[in-house]
Amino acid sequence: MHNIRVVWPVVLGQGAGMTGTPKQFDLTSGLMLLALATVWGGSFFFAEIALDDLPPLTLTFHRVLWALPVLGAWLWWRGIALPKGWRTWGGCLVMGLLNNALPFSLIFWGQSQMDSGLAAILNGMTAIFGAVVAGLLLRDEPLTQNKIMGAIVGLLGVLVIMGPGLLTGFDPFNLAQLAILGAAVSYAFASVWGRVAMAGGSPEANAFGMLVCSAGLMLPVMLWVEGPPQFEMSGQTVAALVGLAALSTASAYVLYFNILRRAGAANLMLVTLLVPAVAVALGALVLGERLETRAFAGFAFIALGLIITDGRALRWLWGRRARA
Repeated sequence: MHNIRVVWPVVLGQGAGMTGTPKQFDLTSGLMLLALATVWGGSFFFAEIALDDLPPLTLTFHRVLWALPVLGAWLWWRGIALPKGWRTWGGCLVMGLLNNALPFSLIFWGQSQMDSGLAAILNGMTAIFGAVVAGLLLRDEPLTQNKIMGAIVGLLGVLVIMGPGLLTGFDPFNLAQLAILGAAVSYAFASVWGRVAMAGGSPEANAFGMLVCSAGLMLPVMLWVEGPPQFEMSGQTVAALVGLAALSTASAYVLYFNILRRAGAANLMLVTLLVPAVAVALGALVLGERLETRAFAGFAFIALGLIITDGRALRWLWGRRARA
């Protein structure tokens, strides 16, 4: 990876590797986003199992630690060079904090204190936070009505799928719920940092460097708060950790950095709208769970939100009406 010179003006967009060309959400980006939502959707399931044996910070450490050999083997097989230079590693350190260490810890702790459905709804706020933060800080990702409306409609879809009744448990002074929202804000800033500070490297090398720094950040925090990591655990927990590390972390972040480079920070954050929908759909396909009518309505709202965000279908429709 080449050394990246990071410059943070009042409005960003001039970092290395950034062309200034507006980022587009196309079919390929959409398919990659769906794939990312699929592997990330499993993270809530895996975490719910592992939290029975492991405390939140220890689980975060295990997640990033065991993703490293998986991703390292992939880099070796593909002949991809490791990150080089203190500026590059500095970028990885900040990315590791904003995108892994902080949000993983907050989500796992919050998930241990509250209903997973409400956690999914609160996590869906990442799409709105992402659009706002990218619009304020990146020149080539302006904040538009389409992005805000698309994120709101998509979040409404998440709410419909998970059940509006879950909002009766929302308390703005509840620390666990605030932790999930804090994780959403952290993810939003991470996507912007990744666009600016890590634009010149390969997605695989970026992911590896970020996870190395995440493990280094989590180790002293975990030791201080929860003590030495626990390695004696049930077979079910080990299987959950394998899924969490290999699928929901190592492979997920290769997709993450590819989408970030292709579609931009705001569009990447739309994945948080898809994760609950994918989780519900997988439950029906794999576990035979019954899909309620509201799930299909929620899927429709999420699809409409993505269409609004993309904007091209609406522009085509308005163009036809103008010509009629």
